[in-house]
Amino acid sequence: MSGKHLSTQFDNELSGISTRVLEMGGLVESQVAQAVLALSTFNGDVSTQVLEEEHRVNAMEIEIDRDLSSIIARRQPTARDLRLLIAVSKTIANLERIGDEAARIARTVQRLLNSGMSSRLRLPVADLSYESELATKQLRKALDAFARLDTEAAVEVLRHDDQIDQEFDGLMRKLITYMMEDPRTISSAIDLVFVAKAIERVGDHAKNLAEQIIYIVKGTDVRHSPVDTVESLVR
Repeated sequence: MSGKHLSTQFDNELSGISTRVLEMGGLVESQVAQAVLALSTFNGDVSTQVLEEEHRVNAMEIEIDRDLSSIIARRQPTARDLRLLIAVSKTIANLERIGDEAARIARTVQRLLNSGMSSRLRLPVADLSYESELATKQLRKALDAFARLDTEAAVEVLRHDDQIDQEFDGLMRKLITYMMEDPRTISSAIDLVFVAKAIERVGDHAKNLAEQIIYIVKGTDVRHSPVDTVESLVR
């Protein structure tokens, strides 16, 4: 078997892995959007769909991870190809955790529905929807950057990470105010605190994805690095 044929096979395997990562990313992005829709409309059927998709996401992570191990063992890749495989492994772990956060929101919706609390809820659910829009936008940008291995787009994700943190802080202040003004809202407000935190983590995982893109292309681990430093590296 010629070296060129082996190289083409390897490239096809890498391309197939990348395609499946993007498919998994699209699924978890949909999960988050559906989970927040379930919360804003208190729709039990939608929340159930989110939980059902969790099993599919988990299965995809296991399958891709297994194939990554097989490729590394058979091909013994070096340099950028090895970085790509390592980064993909970390990427699918982050995507699986995003799915976990969506499932956490869905379970909260079901708990509120089962307790009858949803019909009396007068809390800033709309603010949670806005925070979710920011987080899913970040996730979409990170996945698009991964598809093109676009470091400039990855830096853009890092640059806007603070917006979600600021929105989360604002939500915390509002929820604390609600609880202080009306102790009857404490139970449901605490549920929404966990929802807000879950959405913030989606943004954190999108940031992690962006950092992995830079690692693939530049070979430098930029985790915990200031955005200005990362921008200088990418230029």
